[in-house]
Amino acid sequence: MEITFIQAVLIGLWTAACYAGMLWGVYTNRAIFLAFGVGVILGDIQTALQVGAIAELAFMGFGVGAGGTVPPNPIGPGIIGTLMAITNPAVTPESALALSMPFAVAIQFLQTAIYTVRAGAPEGATRALDKQDFRGFKLHANMTIWLFALVGFLLGFLGAYSMEMLTTLVGYIPAWLLTGLNVAGGMLPAIGFAMILSVMVKKELVPFVLMGYVLAAYFKLPVIGIALFATIFALQQYNQASNKSVAAANTEVGNDDWI
Repeated sequence: MEITFIQAVLIGLWTAACYAGMLWGVYTNRAIFLAFGVGVILGDIQTALQVGAIAELAFMGFGVGAGGTVPPNPIGPGIIGTLMAITNPAVTPESALALSMPFAVAIQFLQTAIYTVRAGAPEGATRALDKQDFRGFKLHANMTIWLFALVGFLLGFLGAYSMEMLTTLVGYIPAWLLTGLNVAGGMLPAIGFAMILSVMVKKELVPFVLMGYVLAAYFKLPVIGIALFATIFALQQYNQASNKSVAAANTEVGNDDWI
């Protein structure tokens, strides 16, 4: 599949809007949201959502920086990975995730550079207000957003416009390596979930985690069915906790009356 100049411009504008939206707090810089826009522009929403969903599963874990770590940027799989999967039949959604991870890491370094360049924005905006220079204040306040939009447009446009070259490079990758990348891409979501479980799961919740695994692996229950099972147990736990709270409150009242 060849990407036209108009489609490349539209993908660039879409990436710019989503990337800048991250600073507005609207969570547009998510892999599945980015991939959906690419799928609409290129006319292959199904493949785009497959790439976005697989990337979201992985980014649930390592997409959130712990401590001082910097996570990869979702533009990698959301834009570059989706473009690879749609334009190249040899690239599966799983292998697209693995192939796009170097781009995700590089884009995050670029984002860190933007933040570094704009580190003095608060002081510049404060000085502009002290001088009653409202135009300068608006410039300092909004320049970071405009830089994100500009960088996002360049990433989306250049990624789409140079996809033919990337497709040619992918063609040189041996079949056995593509198979390995496919397996690695399928493992990344599991690694993401493992990172979440290592932080969130307490020993009291381990039986529920094992039950979810058994339902999925052996009973072949779909995700909605597992979620319904989880809802039943969550409601049971909530009711038990509420009853304990009420009983404790009644006990305290009874002790006060006795006193």
